[in-house]
Amino acid sequence: MSSRGLPFAVRFISGSCARKEPGLTAESIRTRSLRSDGGIFLGDPDIADAELDWRSINAIRALSMDAVEAAQSGHPGTPMALAPAAYLLWSRFLRHNPANPEWVDRDRFVLSCGHASMLLYSLLYLSGYDLPLEEIKAFRQWGSRTPGHPERGHTPGVETTTGPLGQGMANAVGMAIAERVLAERFNRPGHELVNHRVWALASDGDLMEGVASEAASLAGHLRLGKLTVIYDDNHITIDGDTALTFSEDVQGRFEAYGWHVVRVGDGNDLPAIAAALDAARAETGRPTLVVLRTYIADPAPTKRNSSDAHGAPLGAEEVRRTKEIMGWPLEPAFFVPDDALAHWRTALERGAGLEAEWQARAKRYASEHPGEAAEFERWMSGELPEGWDRGLPTLTHREGPLATRQASGLALQAIASAVPNLVGGSADLGGSTGTTLKQGGTFGPMSSGRQFHWGVREHGMAAILNGIAAHGGLRPFGSTFLVFSDYMKPAIRLSAIMRLPVVYIGTHDSIGVGEDGPTHQPVEHLAMLRAIPDLVVLRPADGAETVEAWRVAMRRRDGPTVLVLSRQKLPALERPPLGPAEVARGAYTLLDAPGGVPQAILIATGSELHVALAAARLLQADRVRVRVVSMPSWELFAGQSEAYRNEVLPPSVRIRLGIEAASPFGWLRWVTDDGAMLAMDGFGASAPGERLYQEFKFTPERAAEMVRHLLARRPLPGRSEGS
Repeated sequence: MSSRGLPFAVRFISGSCARKEPGLTAESIRTRSLRSDGGIFLGDPDIADAELDWRSINAIRALSMDAVEAAQSGHPGTPMALAPAAYLLWSRFLRHNPANPEWVDRDRFVLSCGHASMLLYSLLYLSGYDLPLEEIKAFRQWGSRTPGHPERGHTPGVETTTGPLGQGMANAVGMAIAERVLAERFNRPGHELVNHRVWALASDGDLMEGVASEAASLAGHLRLGKLTVIYDDNHITIDGDTALTFSEDVQGRFEAYGWHVVRVGDGNDLPAIAAALDAARAETGRPTLVVLRTYIADPAPTKRNSSDAHGAPLGAEEVRRTKEIMGWPLEPAFFVPDDALAHWRTALERGAGLEAEWQARAKRYASEHPGEAAEFERWMSGELPEGWDRGLPTLTHREGPLATRQASGLALQAIASAVPNLVGGSADLGGSTGTTLKQGGTFGPMSSGRQFHWGVREHGMAAILNGIAAHGGLRPFGSTFLVFSDYMKPAIRLSAIMRLPVVYIGTHDSIGVGEDGPTHQPVEHLAMLRAIPDLVVLRPADGAETVEAWRVAMRRRDGPTVLVLSRQKLPALERPPLGPAEVARGAYTLLDAPGGVPQAILIATGSELHVALAAARLLQADRVRVRVVSMPSWELFAGQSEAYRNEVLPPSVRIRLGIEAASPFGWLRWVTDDGAMLAMDGFGASAPGERLYQEFKFTPERAAEMVRHLLARRPLPGRSEGS
């Protein structure tokens, strides 16, 4: 039999595989596709209509090629290679309801290789999500819901923002963790309120990134049996074949992590893929990695298995020839056969049935466990319990000197007692960061408590926290030394892009770290974090401000918060009780000038606020009218009304000195025009913290001297030089 006489789907395989495997003939292809197990296309009892299946698969390929070609930007190769596996996953394994992307017990799907976004957009459109064909045609264009990489909250059905490789895989680990915590907390005998899986697609690039290794190591240790990652083993990156840089035994590595590993040697072998996904679903004690050998841009005639298909359009001629190989109409672009679209849209009926069945279970659950059902609903809504903050400690000068990390620990324990879905831990620094919870147990291989031990994995920790938050139902936090936010920055940035309410705790926040020296003294990190849009950074100055900083962080539902805390004990500030408003506004007047408008303003954060107060007393002794402003959060202060900002920092007062034991970068917006700062202009040193403050001149005397210099150089209107 000639290839022309073969069924449509087998002709497709002939067109794609024979060029790369010249030893194959049409007859050998036909033999390979009709093996004793029933065959790729014709004999699988769950794949009854081979031609319809492959038209449905090729719809993904055609849409991906056309969208990238129309945009003249994007990545067509991976969507084409993964189309068969994605089709099987979404049509036979993924429990989802396109009509309700927020159904709480849906399976989660993560496209970690976010450059293959047209794969996900094709799946969403074809399945019947609220993503019409017009949005596919507007791929990567201004205002469309099909941006270059998937964005959570922007496109219906997108669970997490991906693109930076490895992050999505770590997010998937976080989602599997969240599922297990919720199932352990709420499921009862005979009542499975929470029972879903997490499926992820990952690329060679994902597995090369260190964050994926950290997350995979932890997932194997925790035995996350509801997690399956399909590894697109296509051997191609932008620079060429992965043999240039990547020769490890991926299967052996993941088996060493404690994963269940299944191999599929042909990305077009539908029964083998289905069997692998079945095996993953049946494995309950370990996460599963499906190693799927594919060829990028399959079945393109010249760019298949080539880096030319990674990150660039195929070109009009290659698209034309590929459609001919697929037996696809050349016109119109974005064509999907009616029967294929109808076949895809059966996901709507199937999804509605799955959700209706769950709703019936939830109703029975609520009738027998009404209190638990109400609690589950509250957890999933993100609402805090009524009166959650009543137990927060009241910390005043009577407690004496206290490190803000210690004050944070006291606040955290009180919040954890009142907010049972608060979960988290530290990157092997629980005792140092004050984040070891006293209630709720530990999350481990055989337990599902609230306390997490992330190990020395800051990068993985932060990305996993994003997955927990994106899943819903839990309020996650993670902690480490502030200097190690370098490792966490990519994930913190994605927290901000996704507006996830993750709390990051960074302790040991300045040269006050002391003897550990410049490697552990974060001088540039505040500037880095403050530069991230939609991230709130809070650096409290004493116990009272720290408690209020936690109140702010817990109330935030539209973005992440970083709490920046001291290692060293700080002097307790003597003042009236601090109300919630002062810290929530980002800055407030702590000490005002007697006798009218101030001549100068000292602005400080964190451990340097007491330096500003002592300097103010020295200046007041010289009859200088000086105001001290505590500014724990630039972002919160910038968000206040102009009237409030002008009240705290009157525009008429041009002498403003900022005091912070960190880089002065960014302070110009708050201080005098020439950037008057008492700050770090280099790295720290190894010595006791008190000695470092003296050596780097973070002293009241130095601050007062700088103000006097400013006043002498720039006299206020109506005053003569030297008066």
